[in-house]
Amino acid sequence: MREAALVLAVLLGLLVSTVTLAAQTRPGGRFSWSTRSECFGRACMAATSQPLATQAALAILDAGGNAVDAAIAANAVLCVTEPTGCGLGGDLFAIVWDGPTEKLHGLEAAGRSPRALTREVLATGGRTHIPPHGPLPITVPGCVDGWFTLHARFGRLPMADVLAPAIRHAESGFAVTPVIAHHWHLGARVLQDEPGFAAVFTPGGKPPAAGDVFRNQALARTLATLAEAGRDAFYAGSIGKSLVAFVREHGGYLSEEDLREHHSDWIAPVSVNYRGYEVWELPPPGQGIAALQILNLLSGFDVAKLGFGSVETLHLLIEAKKLAFADRARFYADPAFVTVPVKGLLAADYAAAQRRRIDPTHAMASVEPGNPAAKDGDTVYLTVADREGTMVSLIQSNFRGFGSGITPPDLGFCLQDRGELFDLAPGKANSFAPGKRPFHTIIPAFVTRDGVPFLSFGVMGGDMQPQGHVQILMNIIDFGMTLQEAGDAPRVRHEGSTAPTGETMRDGGEVLVEPGVSADVLDALRARGHRVRVSPGDGGFGGYQAIGFDAARGLYVGASESRKDGCALGR
Repeated sequence: MREAALVLAVLLGLLVSTVTLAAQTRPGGRFSWSTRSECFGRACMAATSQPLATQAALAILDAGGNAVDAAIAANAVLCVTEPTGCGLGGDLFAIVWDGPTEKLHGLEAAGRSPRALTREVLATGGRTHIPPHGPLPITVPGCVDGWFTLHARFGRLPMADVLAPAIRHAESGFAVTPVIAHHWHLGARVLQDEPGFAAVFTPGGKPPAAGDVFRNQALARTLATLAEAGRDAFYAGSIGKSLVAFVREHGGYLSEEDLREHHSDWIAPVSVNYRGYEVWELPPPGQGIAALQILNLLSGFDVAKLGFGSVETLHLLIEAKKLAFADRARFYADPAFVTVPVKGLLAADYAAAQRRRIDPTHAMASVEPGNPAAKDGDTVYLTVADREGTMVSLIQSNFRGFGSGITPPDLGFCLQDRGELFDLAPGKANSFAPGKRPFHTIIPAFVTRDGVPFLSFGVMGGDMQPQGHVQILMNIIDFGMTLQEAGDAPRVRHEGSTAPTGETMRDGGEVLVEPGVSADVLDALRARGHRVRVSPGDGGFGGYQAIGFDAARGLYVGASESRKDGCALGR
């Protein structure tokens, strides 16, 4: 408990420092929210949520690797050092700007539900939702296939070299950083009794505290096997066999066939234009287009004139989020099973119609989804840029922290619980089906301007992610903040929207705000009908990393916010 209290004090201190910095002004009278300086790189840049991962990315770049090699290396190190948010048992999504060809590519490495699992099994005993832990929410892990799919298309160094830093840290150990230690403590409290979890993640009967050295010899062996034998060791070899045997032993339904038939998909990113910037996200089953829908709605208002943190700006943001999330609940799902009207949802005329539903003086208590034209048509985030102009925006997750809790001890990683995000009610877009990908929360983002890269960024944290994407872009584009200020500035988060898992908003939900928003604004929001609560400390407002490209000077700019342990470093 003492260690947890210490970490919470650190988190509160960081937020207090942010509020203190708000009182400082730049020339011209603008507020500065920055907790640290931006980072610059003439040749390359990496930004991750843990310093060892950032160092690994730069080491790979220095060794002749490219941004894709470096991103895989950084993700692998995060699987070792930040198992509270990612791991080999999770999924992966990425957007890659290929510098030599100047083209944008999207990768969806999301796993599907076990083919032997049925809705009837899930609904046993009157269950109406898939549980968050244990064997039932497990879906096929997509992360490893995502690494090898990215590497096969863009990689330069041998995979053994790319995975070497992660193997070294897993084998020799690393000092656990404060924010990760805090979340490790919280996760262990919930998952301690899940099969295999304690053996791997709470050696000696307790989670590591900040500064404790943690080793994961089993994970080192798993990574070494992948480095030597490749992707098939996981999906058609010894790792997969061990994984399936452990899951089956403890009541799960994952099969060797599920692993053998898994594959990642190259998909085209989609975009909207926000005040001259093309904002790119990946289409469903992820929620990236929710950010685009919110931006479409806000583009009809002069939020720059309304001002950062004003009641008018926050009210519009919250109401736009409610509208987009109602559509998210109805339409976003695996496109292999349903038709998702992406073009209709992102159309300008649809945004105009939805915008008229916003009452500038009163909060909506309930929101029905719109009717777009149907046309054909807990997590780590990292970003890396290289000397050839290639930039990678990559996000990877187990879903709820460590995931399901089911941890094969001989493999050293926890399996994800992404299947919790299916709707158990039949007949809906996101209803459970065998072999189907659930609705996904993790979303990488990318921004171009006049066909040139402008920003690679992401914000971690479930439903906060599209809300965070929008706030970051408003901060930069509308309010003129630097990349670092945009990440450190206080955020708001609306909870309680109608959800893809079946819940319906009837009471308007709740608005959580970080310290730094004035009391007068909070009172004004309440007067408009919002339920508002200040949420200090670990309030789930995301974790942001970014790399911007200054085309005029040929310079990379990196930022890594204070809510995480990480850093940005350049060369």
